[in-house]
Amino acid sequence: MSAMIEATDVARHYEIGQGMFRDVATLKAVAGATFSVERGRTLAVVGESGSGKSTLARLVTMIEPPTAGRLVIDGHVVGEGVHSATEAAELRRLVQIVFQNPYGSLNPRQKIGTILEEPLVINTKLSMAERRDKALAMLEKVGLRPEHYARYPHMFSGGQRQRIAVARALMLDPKILVLDEPVSALDVSIQAQVLNLLADLQEELGLTYVFISHDLSVVRFVADEVLVLYLGRPVEITSAEAVFRRPLHPYSRALLSATPVADPRRKRQNIKLTGEIPSPIRPPSGCAFHPRCPYARNVCVETRPPLYEFEGAEVACHGIAEGWIDPDAGWGESAA
Repeated sequence: MSAMIEATDVARHYEIGQGMFRDVATLKAVAGATFSVERGRTLAVVGESGSGKSTLARLVTMIEPPTAGRLVIDGHVVGEGVHSATEAAELRRLVQIVFQNPYGSLNPRQKIGTILEEPLVINTKLSMAERRDKALAMLEKVGLRPEHYARYPHMFSGGQRQRIAVARALMLDPKILVLDEPVSALDVSIQAQVLNLLADLQEELGLTYVFISHDLSVVRFVADEVLVLYLGRPVEITSAEAVFRRPLHPYSRALLSATPVADPRRKRQNIKLTGEIPSPIRPPSGCAFHPRCPYARNVCVETRPPLYEFEGAEVACHGIAEGWIDPDAGWGESAA
């Protein structure tokens, strides 16, 4: 398979004012992310609030440009070789986003038909009849009926609104969907319906997904690969099967230990991280996770680990690379 998304040391920084007589600070929301997503696959990006997940989503959707690094979408280098507004618009059509809140992402004053047709009005030269036909076909594709075309968003449930949001994202026939916490605002039973819909659409249309989530119980059933993000940097990139079977990075282990397990016979691992995620304005030295890590040693404080290759995975951890963390040890056991 060919890579649909390739990111190399992609970063996004913001200049933050700190008040009178104080220097402007740099907030590193994404501090340097390297990853790729193959065509037709799903990459899940997981981490705590403040880890940079949504900022990474905005970079992939080209809502914001990278401050540094190289981002390639379907063979096109973002920000390079684009010589006109038309070319930029064509590139943006490749990637669409579905936001977290279906209640806030739809204009309450517009009918569903207008909401669905708006991307076509802005980006295509289709006639009114052609736009209507495509909107009706898309409603059917996401499991809604033709009479929903003339209704307003407040007349739908949360699950139906998210289906509408998915339909709107697909109106321009994108190749990539960025799903930013797409089911976190829905009831559990409705979550399953929306996730099944997304799986069916991916298979039918050959879509590539970037799935942003903090809920690993959801990620387990949708992802092919998982990128664990901490303070704007990947700390582990591996297959979904591997991260649930044997997470390597101590942070990945902590996230897994907080995920509810439905099987009462399965022994629960309980890892309690001390403190909160540090400020991206003043990140810790070395490994950013070292203030909260039960395995941390001096090298973790002094040197930031690169992404080491380890048994088919990539992990930014000195302990795993140098062998003083046992990858098969019980989660949460401190190093001697």
